Amino acid sequence: MHLFYLPDLSAETVLLSEDESKHAVRVLRLQSGDAVQLTDGRGAWCAAEVAEDHPKRCLLRIVSRELRPRPRNYRLHLAVAPTKSIDRMEWLLEKATETGLDEFSLLDCAHSERSTVKTARLESIALSAMKQSQQAWLPQINAMMDLPFFLASQKEFPGQKFIAHCREGEKTPLKKIYSPGTPVLLLIGPEGDFSAEEVQLAIQEGFVPVSLGETRLRTETAALLACMGIAWENQV
Repeated sequence: MHLFYLPDLSAETVLLSEDESKHAVRVLRLQSGDAVQLTDGRGAWCAAEVAEDHPKRCLLRIVSRELRPRPRNYRLHLAVAPTKSIDRMEWLLEKATETGLDEFSLLDCAHSERSTVKTARLESIALSAMKQSQQAWLPQINAMMDLPFFLASQKEFPGQKFIAHCREGEKTPLKKIYSPGTPVLLLIGPEGDFSAEEVQLAIQEGFVPVSLGETRLRTETAALLACMGIAWENQV
């Protein structure tokens, strides 16, 4: 069944945006009386039906409501230094949202290839992935922040904090140190990796160095591997 996103589902009837109305009526061929589903990205889930199938103002009537709890027994906050090609970040966010992601932050690091990112585009990617995977919770997308400021902002994070890097030094495989069911914050660096100073600063702020295997991975590959590994550990 088709799923639509609306940030406010408090009324008995809701109106799709002009773009969504056109998609619903012209592309999906929805007609009055057809059943659809709605979510606000914060757990609200509604069964609805098309009340007016106008291609510019498609009106939906809510039939029933429920509040869906978060689907996982853990929370994942992924913080990544964006790649030069933004397409790779968009791919990562899409797949991470599908596999299980609660919060996504962008890091400006010493070796970063990109210092600005349009978060509106990433929010759109996450929204599409949420709808495609039929989820009721939309990941929070945070604007880019300098690594030192980000580390300082996470002092009170209520879970395990990890930094994955390829530099020399003691590191523990992620799967051996992560405790299933625990909130996790994971840092993934740029293609040139975190600097030695950045790794040390993260350690001082309570982040534990981890490895994701023996091979050197691209930023988006490492991030998705970590997401999937954490999801797997919480299923077994």
